[in-house]
Amino acid sequence: MSYEDIKAAALRIAPFVRRTPTIKLEHCAGFDLRNDFHLKLECLQVSGSFKIRGAANRVRSLPPERIQRGLVAASGGNHGLATAYMAHQSGVPATIFLPSNASPIKEEKLRRWGAEVRRAGNVWDEAQEAALAFAERQGAFCMHPFADEAIVSGQGTVALEMVEQLPAADLYIVAIGGGGLIAGMSQVIKTVNPKARIIGVEPVGSPTLRACLDAGRVVRLAEVTTRVATMACGRTDECIYEIARRNVDDIVLVDDDAMQRAAALLWFEFGIAADLSGAASLAAVMSGALVPPPGARIAGLVCGSGVDGFNA
Repeated sequence: MSYEDIKAAALRIAPFVRRTPTIKLEHCAGFDLRNDFHLKLECLQVSGSFKIRGAANRVRSLPPERIQRGLVAASGGNHGLATAYMAHQSGVPATIFLPSNASPIKEEKLRRWGAEVRRAGNVWDEAQEAALAFAERQGAFCMHPFADEAIVSGQGTVALEMVEQLPAADLYIVAIGGGGLIAGMSQVIKTVNPKARIIGVEPVGSPTLRACLDAGRVVRLAEVTTRVATMACGRTDECIYEIARRNVDDIVLVDDDAMQRAAALLWFEFGIAADLSGAASLAAVMSGALVPPPGARIAGLVCGSGVDGFNA
């Protein structure tokens, strides 16, 4: 996957996505902001997250006959919604497998897009096994959320917009589930601004890429304990790991409660409805897991929408 692949993806997905805005975090009573900190609001994206970018690129890269038997995905919620949306746009059925910790609200949204929803396993990896088996039986196309070059290229288009909207940024903070988002974004950022630092954020209860980088190889976590379904993944892909090893400067860990507090601040101070993964970049700074250098110009990402901050 190259920078040119990501630029081609941007053209391919243009009819299906929005160019989402950025907001500067200022006039905020709940957090002492000592840096120039902007967030890109992918929570306002079609289907509610950045995931539509990868899903649209994958589907529109396939011959129509390949998806005639439908689309299948395992998801913590956001990838499933993007898959269901593209199935709706393509006039084919969608079957989405959710782990037990996925949000009931996202399940309801999936049904409203016409998807058949099945619960399978306690974490994404178990739901993925069920999805693969179902897709093989049905002859449907299984949409992997990160171990797919077309998906990752689509996710990278977020960064194409960010480097235009925030040209002065020199520190990027990106949430990690399986790693497709940070892999795609990092290819763009390191091409356009090689000196920029890229920091990943993972839950304490699912340090997927952190464990790989520490081990110097891809490893499977012994357990996944985070309640953040959209960031819960026991094992990443070899290609994702190689891109992260090359491009990502560091990965910090935050606990679920820190993301909850950040989601609550985003809602209370800015009216931004973020899910916990969407609050992860802010949570990294609020919690002290990441201490940006003085004067660093930060670009973060509200990668997904949700109601997690409403009642916190």
